[in-house]
Amino acid sequence: MQSEPSPARELDRSLVRGLAWTGTTRWATQILTWASTLVVAKLLAPTDYGLVGMAMVYLGLMQLVNEFGLGLTIVQRRDLDGDQIARLGGFALVIGCVLIGLSAALSGAVARFFGEPAVRPIVVVWSLAFLMAAAQTVPRALLRRDLDFRRLAWADGAEAFAATVTTLTLAATGFRYWALVFGTLAGRLTSTILTCVWRPHRVAWPSRFSSIATAVTFGWHVVVGTLAWYFYDNADFAIVGRVLGKAALGAYTLGWTIASIPVDRVTALVGSVTLPVFSAVQHDRPALQRYLRNLTEALALITFPAAVGIALVADEFVLLALGDRWRPAILPLRLLALAAASRSISALLPQVIIATGHSKRSMQFTILAAFVLPALFYFGSHWGAAGVAAAWLVGHPLLVMPLVLVYALRLTDLSLGGYLRSLRPAAGATLAMAAAVLAVRWSTPLSWPLSVRLAAHVLVGVAVYAAVVYGAHRRRVQALWAVVRAVRE
Repeated sequence: MQSEPSPARELDRSLVRGLAWTGTTRWATQILTWASTLVVAKLLAPTDYGLVGMAMVYLGLMQLVNEFGLGLTIVQRRDLDGDQIARLGGFALVIGCVLIGLSAALSGAVARFFGEPAVRPIVVVWSLAFLMAAAQTVPRALLRRDLDFRRLAWADGAEAFAATVTTLTLAATGFRYWALVFGTLAGRLTSTILTCVWRPHRVAWPSRFSSIATAVTFGWHVVVGTLAWYFYDNADFAIVGRVLGKAALGAYTLGWTIASIPVDRVTALVGSVTLPVFSAVQHDRPALQRYLRNLTEALALITFPAAVGIALVADEFVLLALGDRWRPAILPLRLLALAAASRSISALLPQVIIATGHSKRSMQFTILAAFVLPALFYFGSHWGAAGVAAAWLVGHPLLVMPLVLVYALRLTDLSLGGYLRSLRPAAGATLAMAAAVLAVRWSTPLSWPLSVRLAAHVLVGVAVYAAVVYGAHRRRVQALWAVVRAVRE
């Protein structure tokens, strides 16, 4: 007779299964989205995409406010009773209705700003998605709190599929830009119906506000922190475009896009699953330590070599794939890739802070970053787009991350030495990889075709990194892999 799995092992299984389900669904929907975009782009005109893009400048900002952080509140605050959750659901619906009314009132101003009257109805109609998102706030949060990542993944996949089918159908039948609008609404409606059916919960008018005031305040901290993040995360683009012009912005944007692809994809995947796990063990400091160490180690093993590898071969990749006219993007790409390494592991730290109930402090750190980083971006712009990229490389790991790190370590009782040891396998192997690639680059004849040189450098980097990780840190890799294999048992 088999013994019951321990709570820790069950949580490990939920984490790994969540990563598997979420990762599989995201990659599948991403491939579907890319394929459909190519088809839709042939059916629609660039002006159709332009009109929707203009509307999304406003709508994208409002989406950050839409949920008001209430979903994270329900995930973190496990002491909320059914009545409080119902009133939070009602409060979310009120916010959704307010945003619809606000969008209707501001739609004319948005259209006048761009000089395109067609933007006005797009803003009004698309804003219905705010109410749909509000309706699934409670069921989606409860699914996350229950660690039911399988259903969350299915809901996200169904949303992407419904949006794709609707957009393709309407684009083929001549609906122009409305195909993009109604496709989004169809997808959002699909995920709303599924989440409400799978995890139903009653909704109540947010009366007796004092009973949910603390939870709403928590959500407000999350919203303000999100807006501050949005500000500093886009400030570099605004400064480069304003100070240096569109050519520099084009080079910088390309560098950011390439540098962020392998890192942000992995970080976003892990981040979508880990906060509910941190919340589940928020009062168990040894468990918080274990998850923070192991997740940081696993993230670094993936993102460090990817980021540094991009920096090492940036010139060869850009010249081969994009041509000599994109040469100005090489140095920004190198610097942004190196900065992406620290951004990847730091993403876990605010989650620990929020999951343990310290949303206000997380908000304060983000607001501080919103003052520090844009100032550095502007200062760096005196040296061109590369100077702005260097501001990321200096400002984030040296000025922003240390504050968040110290606070997160204090909350988990994890020593700085223990945290740094979790980075040692990835950091050591990445340094060895960088040394090997640089040595091969210096010895590779320039007469070789660029494609051959790039392939040789990539292969050498992959081989050396794998050899060092497995040779010097075999036990740690096997321990991490054992957790993954446990899911099958």
